[in-house]
Amino acid sequence: MLRFLSIRHLAVIDRLELEFDRGLSVLTGETGAGKSILVGAVGLLVGGRASADLIRTGEETAAIEAIFESPDGTETIVRREISAQGRSRAAVDGVLTTSTALRELCGGLVDLHGQHEHQVLLDPASHLDLLDEFAGAAQERLTVADAFADWQRVRLERDRLMGGEREKATRAEFLAFQLAEIDRADPRPAEDEELEAARRVLGNADRLQRLCSDAYDALYEGDHAVLPALGSVWKKLAELAALDARFDPYLEGRTLIKSQLEDLAYFLRDYSTAIDASPAKLQQVEDRLALLERLKRKHGPALDSVLARAEQLRRELHEIEHATERAADLEAAVRSAAESYVQAAGRLGERRRAAAGPFCRAIEKSLAELAMSGTRCDVRFAAGEGEAHWTPRGAEDAEFYISANPGEDLKPLARIASGGELSRIMLALKTLASTEAPGKTLIFDEVDAGIGGAVADVVGSRLQRLSGKFQVLCITHLPQIAACGSTHYRISKAVRAGRTVTDVAAISGTDREAEIARMIGGASTSTAIRASAREMLEAARARRTRERAR
Repeated sequence: MLRFLSIRHLAVIDRLELEFDRGLSVLTGETGAGKSILVGAVGLLVGGRASADLIRTGEETAAIEAIFESPDGTETIVRREISAQGRSRAAVDGVLTTSTALRELCGGLVDLHGQHEHQVLLDPASHLDLLDEFAGAAQERLTVADAFADWQRVRLERDRLMGGEREKATRAEFLAFQLAEIDRADPRPAEDEELEAARRVLGNADRLQRLCSDAYDALYEGDHAVLPALGSVWKKLAELAALDARFDPYLEGRTLIKSQLEDLAYFLRDYSTAIDASPAKLQQVEDRLALLERLKRKHGPALDSVLARAEQLRRELHEIEHATERAADLEAAVRSAAESYVQAAGRLGERRRAAAGPFCRAIEKSLAELAMSGTRCDVRFAAGEGEAHWTPRGAEDAEFYISANPGEDLKPLARIASGGELSRIMLALKTLASTEAPGKTLIFDEVDAGIGGAVADVVGSRLQRLSGKFQVLCITHLPQIAACGSTHYRISKAVRAGRTVTDVAAISGTDREAEIARMIGGASTSTAIRASAREMLEAARARRTRERAR
């Protein structure tokens, strides 16, 4: 829903900030006060065409900013700026975006009725969704979508396997070459790490042998070797223990210490003699590492990736070599999936056609109540030939045809000329079947064109009912509709310091009564007219209470 709207330097609006709430908000004012400018500002936010002519005289830029709130409380900030040179910039949550992206995003947030370029329902692609919503065909739609996804999946797998024989042969040759390259090298897991360790040893062989020899001499064979010297230590320690028992624990550990030192000495001797310090051995390790590095550069950053690539190549090569056998299975699976889709789409189509008549009658009845008696409606289906026309929504298209005047031919909904008629048709469609997400903002302009009296009461009641699910903003000249709003904004125009400015203010209480009275009787209002205004407001309030109680 639209929570906040800020407008700067747009046409006759200098600075304007409005906060909106849920429910039905009505905007009223004298003709020319600037009501359409507010609608145009929202239109710019949803990707409408920008023009330098929209900028207030004497200003360099115009800016419109809005905060939209989703049902879960998340806020989205949308901003649009227009420069005097005719350029425009758009941003969503502070990130610059294109007008096209803005239109795609905000199309799900706002629906404008009264300006053709923003009416989603004028797109025939949306008509099937409305009809399915009215028909209660959600489960059939889901079944068709699942069947379509299954058919697409097995068909794509079949097509991949059943590519041209030459292409398969070329691919197989390429896979075999890559696999042979890896198999010749026959790498082992972590082999590169082992070789790196071996290269460090071979590269430092002289130093390792010298250190081992020095350590061995210090432990075992040198003039001051540790092990022979320890014999004297243990002898003295035995004498000490005989005199004082506190030396016993140290004496008990002599066997373990001697064993560990002897093991270390033997390891140092054997390690030193086992080192193969020949240049040929080092070159062998270097060559092997270079081979593994080439494989890693070509098939993966690590040796594990190379081994995984080899398994992938084997699987793909196996699939190609057994493609004929697998393709026969897939061909049967494709036929089965296609049959399932045709059956599901057929059931959905039958339900749509069964619902089309009642849907049209319901629209005609609803429009008759909205002062469009004699309106005829029809749903025309177009079934495509062949698989090329299959979609997740079925194998057919549907479009609404309307004749708003007796004697006139039925025409596509998109060709209905009158903005007021379109707004009422949209109102009727929205109340009968809406596929929009709850909380979306619906803006109605010109919905009261050409109506009055009891019909205006019906329109107001419909808007009230619609506001139970959506946030509804309605610009109106009729007091009956204005009285239905849960929030009322008065738009006025004045001249200040030689400049025309438009103001918008939320009104309630006696101010609202006065505005409704003005809409009833014009500039001069009597006590009786004020009483009528009060009566309208009370009746609308009672109707809202009844709607909430349902």
